[in-house]
Amino acid sequence: MSRVLITGGGSGTGADMARAFAAQGHEIVIAGRSMERLARVAGGRIRAVEGDVGDPDQLRRIFEAAGPCQVVIANAGLAESAPFAKVTADHWQRMIATNLTGTFLTFQQGLAQMQAGGRLIAIASIAGLRGAAYAAPYAASKHGVVGLVRSLALELARREITVNAICPGFLDTDMTRRSTANIAARTGRSEDQARAALVARNPQGRLVAPAEVTAAALWLASEAAACVNGQAIGLDGGESA
Repeated sequence: MSRVLITGGGSGTGADMARAFAAQGHEIVIAGRSMERLARVAGGRIRAVEGDVGDPDQLRRIFEAAGPCQVVIANAGLAESAPFAKVTADHWQRMIATNLTGTFLTFQQGLAQMQAGGRLIAIASIAGLRGAAYAAPYAASKHGVVGLVRSLALELARREITVNAICPGFLDTDMTRRSTANIAARTGRSEDQARAALVARNPQGRLVAPAEVTAAALWLASEAAACVNGQAIGLDGGESA
């Protein structure tokens, strides 16, 4: 079985992936900034290492503590929204540092000790495949992740290391609940109305379940997906079609 490292593993999709990979017999290392959150997921085959993926030194220590990993999933992410005219330099830098630079650093550290047959997986977003009004920095960071994945996939193909991105639509997670609260505060709508607006974007009329992202990650990490490389897989009910 493989050792799997998952950043942002203390909640939401990261926690769901950690538990599912562990249930299949893999050794899991989850990383994140909050040991309190990580501790709620850790146990059994899952161990936790605290650290910030946006800090190269902390990320290096995470991988030193983890040991060689056959599967590395860059899941840590941040979402904020604002009209473009009100986007500050700090807002922009937060999005790029966490979502794009964090993925770059995670892949670079993971690759340094990865053997043939390894898997690098980024949890990106539908916003990496299309525009997103009021979320330009977020969309730019996720477009960058998709570009990184496609470029690195070509570079590593002969080493039998695949690199892919999973691009979900709005997920049924705490991050989306925070987004609906932000929309409600900014627009004067109720949180139920804000949630309904997000749901309406999906042609299937629903939010994406974390388990659906997990299923895609399990497949990409399997031998059945050995020829899948450089792909940005949309999990959005057809929204990006």
